[in-house]
Amino acid sequence: MAIRPVRIYGDPVLRQRAQPVEAFDEPLLRLVADMFETMHAYRGVGLAGNQVGVPQRVLVVEVPVEDGVPQRLALVNPSLTAASGQQVGEEGCLSIPGIYEDIKRALRVRVRAHDPQGATLDFEAEGYLARVLQHEVDHLDGILFVDRLSPLRRQFLRRALDALARGELPDTSSSRAEGTI
Repeated sequence: MAIRPVRIYGDPVLRQRAQPVEAFDEPLLRLVADMFETMHAYRGVGLAGNQVGVPQRVLVVEVPVEDGVPQRLALVNPSLTAASGQQVGEEGCLSIPGIYEDIKRALRVRVRAHDPQGATLDFEAEGYLARVLQHEVDHLDGILFVDRLSPLRRQFLRRALDALARGELPDTSSSRAEGTI
């Protein structure tokens, strides 16, 4: 396993639509293991393949649930097949450090995907897990959470986003960075 560098806003790979995975093999299993290790090292709760420079439809998440046991998922070729309800909550992103904004998302989603061994998964997610999955599937489609902000709010953040694109990283040592999607 290896910690891979997380790509930062302005890197063109973040705007690429990730390609479907066709081979469920050892390199895929290594990628998934690396992504979990990277996500933990960066103190995140979700990570998409293109965030580590691999434009393949792979994502990992590990989110807390009610009983305190984290739900850990590795999804290959995920798609959201249904959505219902609405929730608004704060999101941040490992690829956009230091920026946190309220984003409107579906409260519940139905997910169809494969696990890293190729088995088909079909399940419903709700609440925070649904939010994280929507955020990560957006990444796989080349969409960043700031794209979901109003034009006025994006304009307000323009200087900070431009600074990130130039490689000027903010100090993310605050506790707010914990659990970033």
